[in-house]
Amino acid sequence: MSPWRSLSLWMDQLDEPLTARPALTADLHADVAIIGAGYTGLWTAYYLKRQAPQLRIVILEGEIAGFGASGRNGGWLMGNLLGEDRLLAEQPSAARRNAYALLHGIPDEVASVLAREGIACDYRKGGVLYCAARYPEQLTSLQQHLLELRALGLGEDAYRWLSANELRQQLRLNNAYGAIHASHCATIQPAKLVRGLARCVQAMGVELYEQSRVIDWQTGQVRTASGSVRADWIVPAVEGYAASLPPLGKHQLPVQSLLVATEPLPKDVWADIGLERGQAFSESSRQVTYGQRSADDRLVFGARGGYRFGGQLRTDFNLSEDERGLRRYLFGELFPQLKQVRISHAWGGNLGMARRFRPHMLVDRKNGIALSGGYGGEGVGASNLGGRTLADLILNQHSELTRQPWVLGDQPLNRLPRWEPEPLRWLGYNAIIQSFAFEDRVLANPHSPPWRRQLAAGLAGTMEKFMR
Repeated sequence: MSPWRSLSLWMDQLDEPLTARPALTADLHADVAIIGAGYTGLWTAYYLKRQAPQLRIVILEGEIAGFGASGRNGGWLMGNLLGEDRLLAEQPSAARRNAYALLHGIPDEVASVLAREGIACDYRKGGVLYCAARYPEQLTSLQQHLLELRALGLGEDAYRWLSANELRQQLRLNNAYGAIHASHCATIQPAKLVRGLARCVQAMGVELYEQSRVIDWQTGQVRTASGSVRADWIVPAVEGYAASLPPLGKHQLPVQSLLVATEPLPKDVWADIGLERGQAFSESSRQVTYGQRSADDRLVFGARGGYRFGGQLRTDFNLSEDERGLRRYLFGELFPQLKQVRISHAWGGNLGMARRFRPHMLVDRKNGIALSGGYGGEGVGASNLGGRTLADLILNQHSELTRQPWVLGDQPLNRLPRWEPEPLRWLGYNAIIQSFAFEDRVLANPHSPPWRRQLAAGLAGTMEKFMR
Protein backbone atom coordinates (compact mmCIF):
# COMPACT_ATOMS: atom_id res chain seq x y z
CA MET A 1 0.00 0.00 0.00
CA SER A 2 1.27 3.47 -0.83
CA PRO A 3 2.49 5.32 2.28
CA TRP A 4 0.58 8.37 1.06
CA ARG A 5 -2.72 6.61 1.76
CA SER A 6 -2.04 6.82 5.49
CA LEU A 7 -1.91 10.63 5.44
CA SER A 8 -5.65 11.03 6.10
CA LEU A 9 -9.05 9.44 5.73
CA TRP A 10 -9.41 11.37 2.47
CA MET A 11 -6.25 9.99 0.89
CA ASP A 12 -7.15 6.50 2.09
CA GLN A 13 -10.54 6.73 0.34
CA LEU A 14 -9.11 7.45 -3.11
CA ASP A 15 -9.76 4.72 -5.66
CA GLU A 16 -6.82 5.74 -7.84
CA PRO A 17 -3.25 4.44 -7.62
CA LEU A 18 -1.13 6.85 -5.58
CA THR A 19 2.03 6.88 -7.63
CA ALA A 20 4.17 9.97 -8.07
CA ARG A 21 4.46 11.73 -11.39
CA PRO A 22 8.00 11.94 -12.79
CA ALA A 23 10.45 14.24 -11.00
CA LEU A 24 12.17 17.21 -12.57
CA THR A 25 15.51 16.06 -14.04
CA ALA A 26 16.37 18.95 -16.38
CA ASP A 27 16.85 22.71 -16.52
CA LEU A 28 13.76 24.43 -17.91
CA HIS A 29 12.56 27.88 -18.88
CA ALA A 30 8.95 28.84 -18.14
CA ASP A 31 6.72 31.85 -17.79
CA VAL A 32 5.52 30.85 -14.32
CA ALA A 33 7.08 28.44 -11.81
CA ILE A 34 4.79 27.37 -8.97
CA ILE A 35 6.17 25.76 -5.82
CA GLY A 36 3.62 23.33 -4.39
CA ALA A 37 0.79 21.26 -5.91
CA GLY A 38 -1.79 22.09 -3.28
CA TYR A 39 -4.94 24.12 -3.72
CA THR A 40 -3.26 27.54 -4.08
CA GLY A 41 -0.74 26.39 -6.66
CA LEU A 42 -3.26 24.40 -8.68
CA TRP A 43 -5.96 27.08 -8.64
CA THR A 44 -3.38 29.70 -9.72
CA ALA A 45 -2.29 27.50 -12.61
CA TYR A 46 -5.89 26.79 -13.57
CA TYR A 47 -7.00 30.42 -13.76
CA LEU A 48 -3.79 31.52 -15.50
CA LYS A 49 -4.31 28.89 -18.18
CA ARG A 50 -7.96 29.88 -18.56
CA GLN A 51 -6.98 33.48 -19.28
CA ALA A 52 -3.62 32.97 -21.00
CA PRO A 53 -3.35 29.45 -22.42
CA GLN A 54 -0.08 30.28 -24.17
CA LEU A 55 1.80 30.54 -20.86
CA ARG A 56 4.28 27.80 -19.99
CA ILE A 57 3.56 26.92 -16.36
CA VAL A 58 5.63 24.48 -14.31
CA ILE A 59 4.58 23.18 -10.89
CA LEU A 60 7.16 21.61 -8.57
CA GLU A 61 5.83 19.43 -5.75
CA GLY A 62 8.01 17.94 -3.02
CA GLU A 63 5.84 14.83 -2.57
CA ILE A 64 2.59 14.31 -4.51
CA ALA A 65 -0.44 16.51 -5.10
CA GLY A 66 -2.48 16.40 -1.89
CA PHE A 67 0.40 15.64 0.46
CA GLY A 68 -0.03 18.87 2.41
CA ALA A 69 -3.10 20.52 3.91
CA SER A 70 -5.05 20.11 0.66
CA GLY A 71 -5.31 16.36 1.29
CA ARG A 72 -5.73 16.52 5.06
CA ASN A 73 -8.19 19.29 5.97
CA GLY A 74 -11.68 19.01 7.41
CA GLY A 75 -13.47 19.41 4.09
CA TRP A 76 -15.16 22.79 4.64
CA LEU A 77 -15.36 24.86 1.46
CA MET A 78 -16.18 28.21 3.04
CA GLY A 79 -17.16 31.46 1.41
CA ASN A 80 -15.11 33.34 3.97
CA LEU A 81 -11.63 34.70 4.63
CA LEU A 82 -10.00 34.78 8.05
CA GLY A 83 -10.41 38.20 9.64
CA GLU A 84 -12.69 39.46 6.87
CA ASP A 85 -14.90 41.46 9.25
CA ARG A 86 -11.96 43.47 10.58
CA LEU A 87 -10.66 44.05 7.07
CA LEU A 88 -14.03 45.20 5.74
CA ALA A 89 -15.35 47.17 8.71
CA GLU A 90 -13.84 50.45 7.50
CA GLN A 91 -14.81 49.98 3.85
CA PRO A 92 -17.62 52.07 2.31
CA SER A 93 -20.90 50.17 2.37
CA ALA A 94 -20.98 49.57 -1.40
CA ALA A 95 -17.42 48.22 -1.44
CA ARG A 96 -18.21 46.06 1.58
CA ARG A 97 -21.27 44.58 -0.13
CA ASN A 98 -19.22 43.75 -3.22
CA ALA A 99 -16.50 42.16 -1.12
CA TYR A 100 -18.96 39.96 0.77
CA ALA A 101 -20.61 38.93 -2.49
CA LEU A 102 -17.18 37.91 -3.78
CA LEU A 103 -16.40 35.91 -0.64
CA HIS A 104 -19.79 34.28 -0.29
CA GLY A 105 -19.68 33.28 -3.95
CA ILE A 106 -16.57 31.10 -3.51
CA PRO A 107 -18.46 27.77 -3.11
CA ASP A 108 -20.56 28.48 -6.20
CA GLU A 109 -17.46 29.40 -8.21
CA VAL A 110 -15.84 26.10 -7.22
CA ALA A 111 -19.05 24.23 -8.09
CA SER A 112 -19.00 25.75 -11.58
CA VAL A 113 -15.41 24.56 -12.10
CA LEU A 114 -16.27 21.08 -10.85
CA ALA A 115 -19.13 20.87 -13.34
CA ARG A 116 -17.09 22.28 -16.22
CA GLU A 117 -14.08 20.05 -15.62
CA GLY A 118 -15.86 16.91 -14.49
CA ILE A 119 -14.25 16.76 -11.03
CA ALA A 120 -16.22 14.62 -8.56
CA CYS A 121 -15.40 15.43 -4.93
CA ASP A 122 -18.64 14.83 -3.00
CA TYR A 123 -19.60 18.53 -3.16
CA ARG A 124 -22.69 19.30 -1.04
CA LYS A 125 -23.71 22.87 -0.28
CA GLY A 126 -25.72 22.67 2.93
CA GLY A 127 -24.19 25.64 4.74
CA VAL A 128 -22.56 25.57 8.15
CA LEU A 129 -24.11 25.56 11.63
CA TYR A 130 -22.22 27.57 14.26
CA CYS A 131 -23.76 26.14 17.41
CA ALA A 132 -24.07 27.19 21.04
CA ALA A 133 -24.13 23.88 22.83
CA ARG A 134 -21.84 22.94 25.68
CA TYR A 135 -22.36 25.91 28.02
CA PRO A 136 -24.63 28.98 28.13
CA GLU A 137 -21.84 31.52 27.58
CA GLN A 138 -21.70 30.29 24.00
CA LEU A 139 -25.24 31.54 23.45
CA THR A 140 -24.30 35.06 24.58
CA SER A 141 -21.16 35.24 22.45
CA LEU A 142 -22.88 33.80 19.38
CA GLN A 143 -25.78 36.25 19.57
CA GLN A 144 -23.33 39.11 20.02
CA HIS A 145 -21.49 37.93 16.92
CA LEU A 146 -24.75 37.94 15.00
CA LEU A 147 -25.35 41.58 16.00
CA GLU A 148 -21.88 42.44 14.69
CA LEU A 149 -22.65 40.72 11.39
CA ARG A 150 -25.89 42.67 11.10
CA ALA A 151 -24.01 45.92 11.76
CA LEU A 152 -21.82 45.08 8.76
CA GLY A 153 -24.93 44.87 6.59
CA LEU A 154 -25.20 41.08 6.42
CA GLY A 155 -28.80 39.89 6.43
CA GLU A 156 -30.63 36.61 6.86
CA ASP A 157 -29.73 35.44 3.37
CA ALA A 158 -26.14 35.10 4.61
CA TYR A 159 -26.51 34.45 8.36
CA ARG A 160 -29.73 33.28 9.97
CA TRP A 161 -30.40 32.69 13.65
CA LEU A 162 -31.84 29.29 14.53
CA SER A 163 -33.57 28.71 17.84
CA ALA A 164 -32.89 25.46 19.66
CA ASN A 165 -36.01 23.97 18.08
CA GLU A 166 -35.04 25.17 14.60
CA LEU A 167 -31.53 23.81 15.02
CA ARG A 168 -32.96 20.39 15.85
CA GLN A 169 -34.50 20.28 12.38
CA GLN A 170 -30.95 20.07 11.00
CA LEU A 171 -28.66 18.87 13.80
CA ARG A 172 -29.46 17.37 17.16
CA LEU A 173 -26.76 18.21 19.70
CA ASN A 174 -26.82 17.50 23.38
CA ASN A 175 -27.94 20.59 25.31
CA ALA A 176 -28.04 22.92 22.30
CA TYR A 177 -29.14 26.55 22.83
CA GLY A 178 -29.29 27.69 19.21
CA ALA A 179 -27.08 28.37 16.20
CA ILE A 180 -26.17 30.69 13.36
CA HIS A 181 -26.68 29.10 9.95
CA ALA A 182 -24.36 30.49 7.27
CA SER A 183 -25.52 29.55 3.80
CA HIS A 184 -22.22 30.06 1.95
CA CYS A 185 -20.40 26.83 2.83
CA ALA A 186 -20.14 23.42 1.19
CA THR A 187 -18.54 20.19 2.32
CA ILE A 188 -16.25 18.18 0.04
CA GLN A 189 -13.85 15.25 -0.06
CA PRO A 190 -10.63 17.30 -0.07
CA ALA A 191 -8.25 14.75 -1.61
CA LYS A 192 -10.62 14.14 -4.52
CA LEU A 193 -10.62 17.88 -5.20
CA VAL A 194 -6.85 18.35 -5.14
CA ARG A 195 -6.16 15.22 -7.18
CA GLY A 196 -8.86 16.18 -9.67
CA LEU A 197 -7.42 19.67 -10.04
CA ALA A 198 -3.96 18.22 -10.65
CA ARG A 199 -5.27 16.06 -13.50
CA CYS A 200 -7.24 19.02 -14.85
CA VAL A 201 -4.33 21.44 -15.08
CA GLN A 202 -2.11 18.79 -16.64
CA ALA A 203 -4.75 18.29 -19.33
CA MET A 204 -4.63 22.05 -19.90
CA GLY A 205 -0.89 21.85 -20.57
CA VAL A 206 0.59 22.65 -17.16
CA GLU A 207 3.78 20.66 -16.42
CA LEU A 208 3.60 19.01 -12.98
CA TYR A 209 6.68 17.40 -11.47
CA GLU A 210 6.32 15.47 -8.22
CA GLN A 211 8.94 14.37 -5.69
CA SER A 212 10.77 17.52 -6.78
CA ARG A 213 11.41 19.41 -3.57
CA VAL A 214 12.64 22.97 -4.06
CA ILE A 215 15.94 23.44 -2.22
CA ASP A 216 16.61 27.03 -3.26
CA TRP A 217 14.66 29.87 -4.76
CA GLN A 218 15.63 33.39 -5.78
CA THR A 219 14.55 36.01 -8.30
CA GLY A 220 13.87 34.27 -11.58
CA GLN A 221 14.90 30.73 -10.60
CA VAL A 222 13.99 27.73 -8.45
CA ARG A 223 16.20 24.67 -7.98
CA THR A 224 15.60 21.08 -6.97
CA ALA A 225 18.22 18.41 -6.32
CA SER A 226 18.10 17.30 -9.97
CA GLY A 227 16.96 20.29 -12.00
CA SER A 228 15.94 23.93 -12.13
CA VAL A 229 13.35 26.24 -13.61
CA ARG A 230 14.04 29.77 -14.76
CA ALA A 231 10.83 31.80 -14.91
CA ASP A 232 9.51 35.34 -15.15
CA TRP A 233 7.21 34.64 -12.19
CA ILE A 234 7.64 32.48 -9.13
CA VAL A 235 4.63 31.53 -6.99
CA PRO A 236 5.62 30.01 -3.63
CA ALA A 237 2.32 28.24 -2.87
CA VAL A 238 3.45 26.41 0.25
CA GLU A 239 1.13 27.76 3.01
CA GLY A 240 1.90 25.67 6.14
CA TYR A 241 5.31 24.72 4.79
CA ALA A 242 6.55 28.31 4.55
CA ALA A 243 9.19 27.60 7.19
CA SER A 244 10.91 25.29 4.69
CA LEU A 245 11.28 28.12 2.17
CA PRO A 246 13.13 31.09 3.73
CA PRO A 247 12.36 33.92 4.21
CA LEU A 248 8.64 33.08 4.13
CA GLY A 249 8.82 31.53 7.58
CA LYS A 250 9.27 34.96 9.13
CA HIS A 251 5.80 35.96 7.98
CA GLN A 252 3.82 32.72 8.03
CA LEU A 253 4.04 30.17 10.84
CA PRO A 254 3.04 26.51 10.70
CA VAL A 255 0.45 25.47 13.25
CA GLN A 256 -1.26 22.12 13.38
CA SER A 257 -4.87 21.04 13.27
CA LEU A 258 -5.78 17.47 14.24
CA LEU A 259 -8.76 15.36 13.18
CA VAL A 260 -10.41 12.02 13.76
CA ALA A 261 -13.02 10.07 11.82
CA THR A 262 -15.36 7.44 13.13
CA GLU A 263 -16.21 4.22 11.41
CA PRO A 264 -19.27 4.54 9.12
CA LEU A 265 -22.30 5.02 11.37
CA PRO A 266 -25.63 3.22 10.87
CA LYS A 267 -28.52 5.03 9.24
CA ASP A 268 -30.54 5.02 12.47
CA VAL A 269 -27.71 6.84 14.28
CA TRP A 270 -27.61 9.50 11.59
CA ALA A 271 -31.39 9.77 11.72
CA ASP A 272 -30.91 10.72 15.37
CA ILE A 273 -28.09 13.22 14.63
CA GLY A 274 -29.12 14.88 11.37
CA LEU A 275 -26.89 16.62 8.81
CA GLU A 276 -28.86 15.13 5.93
CA ARG A 277 -27.81 17.85 3.45
CA GLY A 278 -24.07 17.76 3.98
CA GLN A 279 -23.98 20.67 6.45
CA ALA A 280 -20.78 21.46 8.28
CA PHE A 281 -20.99 22.28 11.97
CA SER A 282 -18.93 23.87 14.70
CA GLU A 283 -19.39 24.19 18.43
CA SER A 284 -18.77 27.78 19.44
CA SER A 285 -15.80 27.55 21.76
CA ARG A 286 -12.23 28.75 21.42
CA GLN A 287 -11.14 25.12 21.03
CA VAL A 288 -12.03 25.65 17.32
CA THR A 289 -14.02 22.47 16.73
CA TYR A 290 -15.33 21.56 13.30
CA GLY A 291 -17.07 18.59 11.77
CA GLN A 292 -19.09 17.13 8.95
CA ARG A 293 -20.88 13.96 7.90
CA SER A 294 -18.81 12.33 5.18
CA ALA A 295 -20.35 10.91 2.04
CA ASP A 296 -19.85 7.39 3.46
CA ASP A 297 -21.57 8.31 6.75
CA ARG A 298 -18.62 8.89 9.08
CA LEU A 299 -18.39 11.70 11.58
CA VAL A 300 -15.26 13.69 10.70
CA PHE A 301 -14.31 15.91 13.62
CA GLY A 302 -11.36 18.18 14.32
CA ALA A 303 -10.10 20.70 16.84
CA ARG A 304 -7.22 23.11 17.36
CA GLY A 305 -3.81 21.44 17.37
CA GLY A 306 -0.55 23.07 18.39
CA TYR A 307 2.58 25.05 17.55
CA ARG A 308 6.17 23.81 17.76
CA PHE A 309 9.08 25.87 19.02
CA GLY A 310 10.86 27.75 16.26
CA GLY A 311 8.01 27.13 13.82
CA GLN A 312 9.16 23.58 13.22
CA LEU A 313 6.98 21.53 10.94
CA ARG A 314 5.27 18.51 12.41
CA THR A 315 5.92 15.46 10.25
CA ASP A 316 4.57 12.66 12.45
CA PHE A 317 0.79 12.79 12.59
CA ASN A 318 0.22 9.53 14.39
CA LEU A 319 -1.96 11.15 17.03
CA SER A 320 -1.19 10.38 20.65
CA GLU A 321 -3.80 8.91 22.98
CA ASP A 322 -4.24 12.36 24.55
CA GLU A 323 -4.78 13.98 21.15
CA ARG A 324 -7.33 11.36 20.16
CA GLY A 325 -8.90 11.53 23.60
CA LEU A 326 -9.53 15.28 23.50
CA ARG A 327 -11.35 15.03 20.19
CA ARG A 328 -13.34 12.02 21.39
CA TYR A 329 -14.28 13.94 24.54
CA LEU A 330 -15.41 16.99 22.56
CA PHE A 331 -17.58 15.13 20.06
CA GLY A 332 -18.84 12.84 22.83
CA GLU A 333 -20.12 15.87 24.73
CA LEU A 334 -22.05 16.92 21.63
CA PHE A 335 -23.22 13.42 20.70
CA PRO A 336 -23.37 11.21 23.81
CA GLN A 337 -24.45 8.24 21.70
CA LEU A 338 -21.01 8.29 20.04
CA LYS A 339 -18.83 8.19 23.15
CA GLN A 340 -17.86 4.56 22.55
CA VAL A 341 -17.81 4.58 18.75
CA ARG A 342 -14.70 3.25 17.04
CA ILE A 343 -12.33 5.86 15.60
CA SER A 344 -11.05 4.48 12.29
CA HIS A 345 -8.73 7.31 11.23
CA ALA A 346 -6.74 10.00 13.05
CA TRP A 347 -4.51 12.50 11.30
CA GLY A 348 -3.44 16.11 11.09
CA GLY A 349 -1.62 18.69 9.02
CA ASN A 350 0.32 21.93 9.03
CA LEU A 351 -1.48 25.13 8.11
CA GLY A 352 -0.14 28.66 7.67
CA MET A 353 -0.88 31.47 10.11
CA ALA A 354 0.04 35.04 9.21
CA ARG A 355 0.93 37.69 11.79
CA ARG A 356 -2.12 39.66 12.89
CA PHE A 357 -4.14 36.74 11.49
CA ARG A 358 -4.40 38.55 8.19
CA PRO A 359 -4.35 36.55 4.93
CA HIS A 360 -2.44 38.23 2.16
CA MET A 361 -2.25 38.30 -1.62
CA LEU A 362 0.42 40.34 -3.37
CA VAL A 363 2.80 40.67 -6.28
CA ASP A 364 6.36 41.89 -6.19
CA ARG A 365 6.82 42.89 -9.83
CA LYS A 366 10.44 43.89 -9.42
CA ASN A 367 11.39 40.40 -8.31
CA GLY A 368 8.68 38.47 -10.15
CA ILE A 369 7.01 36.94 -7.08
CA ALA A 370 3.29 36.36 -6.50
CA LEU A 371 2.09 35.15 -3.10
CA SER A 372 -1.20 34.15 -1.49
CA GLY A 373 -1.36 32.62 1.97
CA GLY A 374 -1.91 32.96 5.69
CA TYR A 375 -5.38 31.41 5.41
CA GLY A 376 -5.36 30.30 9.05
CA GLY A 377 -7.33 27.10 8.57
CA GLU A 378 -9.86 28.46 6.06
CA GLY A 379 -7.81 27.69 2.98
CA VAL A 380 -10.07 25.28 1.11
CA GLY A 381 -12.20 28.17 -0.12
CA ALA A 382 -9.71 31.01 0.36
CA SER A 383 -7.18 29.28 -1.90
CA ASN A 384 -9.65 29.44 -4.78
CA LEU A 385 -9.99 33.17 -4.21
CA GLY A 386 -6.20 33.39 -3.91
CA GLY A 387 -5.62 31.52 -7.16
CA ARG A 388 -8.05 33.73 -9.07
CA THR A 389 -6.51 36.85 -7.55
CA LEU A 390 -2.90 35.84 -8.28
CA ALA A 391 -3.83 35.10 -11.88
CA ASP A 392 -5.22 38.62 -12.29
CA LEU A 393 -2.24 40.17 -10.51
CA ILE A 394 0.32 38.30 -12.61
CA LEU A 395 -1.52 39.21 -15.81
CA ASN A 396 -1.84 42.81 -14.59
CA GLN A 397 -5.64 42.66 -14.79
CA HIS A 398 -7.38 45.27 -12.66
CA SER A 399 -10.52 43.60 -11.38
CA GLU A 400 -12.88 43.30 -8.43
CA LEU A 401 -10.55 40.60 -7.16
CA THR A 402 -7.49 42.83 -7.06
CA ARG A 403 -9.25 45.78 -5.39
CA GLN A 404 -9.94 44.01 -2.08
CA PRO A 405 -8.32 45.07 1.22
CA TRP A 406 -6.58 41.69 1.65
CA VAL A 407 -4.73 42.33 -1.62
CA LEU A 408 -1.58 44.20 -0.68
CA GLY A 409 -0.73 45.20 -4.24
CA ASP A 410 2.80 45.51 -5.56
CA GLN A 411 5.27 45.30 -2.69
CA PRO A 412 8.25 43.17 -1.63
CA LEU A 413 7.80 40.22 0.70
CA ASN A 414 9.72 41.93 3.48
CA ARG A 415 6.87 44.42 3.86
CA LEU A 416 4.64 41.68 5.25
CA PRO A 417 4.20 41.74 9.05
CA ARG A 418 6.73 39.52 10.83
CA TRP A 419 6.22 37.19 13.73
CA GLU A 420 8.15 37.92 16.92
CA PRO A 421 11.41 36.03 17.48
CA GLU A 422 11.58 32.98 19.70
CA PRO A 423 11.00 32.31 22.51
CA LEU A 424 8.39 35.10 22.52
CA ARG A 425 6.04 33.55 20.00
CA TRP A 426 6.25 30.06 21.57
CA LEU A 427 5.61 31.46 25.05
CA GLY A 428 2.80 33.66 23.75
CA TYR A 429 1.13 30.89 21.79
CA ASN A 430 1.20 28.45 24.69
CA ALA A 431 -0.07 31.05 27.17
CA ILE A 432 -2.98 31.77 24.85
CA ILE A 433 -3.82 28.11 24.28
CA GLN A 434 -3.64 27.39 28.00
CA SER A 435 -6.08 30.23 28.66
CA PHE A 436 -8.47 28.75 26.09
CA ALA A 437 -8.22 25.28 27.63
CA PHE A 438 -8.78 26.74 31.13
CA GLU A 439 -11.86 28.61 29.91
CA ASP A 440 -13.28 25.48 28.33
CA ARG A 441 -12.76 23.37 31.47
CA VAL A 442 -14.38 25.98 33.70
CA LEU A 443 -17.35 26.79 31.46
CA ALA A 444 -18.05 23.15 30.64
CA ASN A 445 -18.43 22.44 34.35
CA PRO A 446 -21.98 23.45 35.37
CA HIS A 447 -20.86 23.67 39.00
CA SER A 448 -18.23 26.37 38.40
CA PRO A 449 -19.15 29.48 40.44
CA PRO A 450 -20.01 32.67 38.53
CA TRP A 451 -16.82 34.51 39.58
CA ARG A 452 -14.68 31.67 38.20
CA ARG A 453 -16.63 31.57 34.94
CA GLN A 454 -16.22 35.33 34.49
CA LEU A 455 -12.50 35.10 35.26
CA ALA A 456 -11.92 32.28 32.77
CA ALA A 457 -13.91 33.93 29.97
CA GLY A 458 -12.32 37.32 30.59
CA LEU A 459 -8.79 35.90 30.55
CA ALA A 460 -9.38 33.95 27.34
CA GLY A 461 -11.03 36.94 25.67
CA THR A 462 -8.09 39.18 26.57
CA MET A 463 -5.61 36.66 25.25
CA GLU A 464 -7.58 36.29 22.03
CA LYS A 465 -7.45 40.06 21.47
CA PHE A 466 -3.70 39.93 22.15
CA MET A 467 -3.32 37.46 19.27
CA ARG A 468 -4.60 40.10 16.89
